[in-house]
Amino acid sequence: MIGFFIALVSGALMSIQGVFNTQVTKASSIWVANAFVQFTALLVCLGAWFGTDRSSFGALFRVEPKYMLLGGAIGAFITYTVIKSMELLGPARAVMLIVVAQVLVAYVIELFGWFGVEKQPFEWRKVIGMLAAIAGIVIFKWEK
Repeated sequence: MIGFFIALVSGALMSIQGVFNTQVTKASSIWVANAFVQFTALLVCLGAWFGTDRSSFGALFRVEPKYMLLGGAIGAFITYTVIKSMELLGPARAVMLIVVAQVLVAYVIELFGWFGVEKQPFEWRKVIGMLAAIAGIVIFKWEK
């Protein structure tokens, strides 16, 4: 149950962050805003690390495969694409498309067992759920 709550908080925070970042971009530029977002995230993470576990950064050199270390670089592009999509589509439409894309890609990763994730069997109910989510986007976007 705690995982469910954390996921809900994550989704809410992502939506709020996207709106904040889009507003910051209006006063600066998308890459300045993105750099500021990543820098402040670094400061928060360093503060949390200092106040909690203090594990060695040397452990990062033992991560295999090395491409798994690209999460931060991917994060910069996530921030960029969230800002642009919210700017062009508005928060609600952008978030709906982002969430559907997340679920679709996550399901494909599970189906094929990519990136060290345990392979899962194909299930029609998950495909039907995805189609229902896409139908929801169409209905939400539908204009008279």
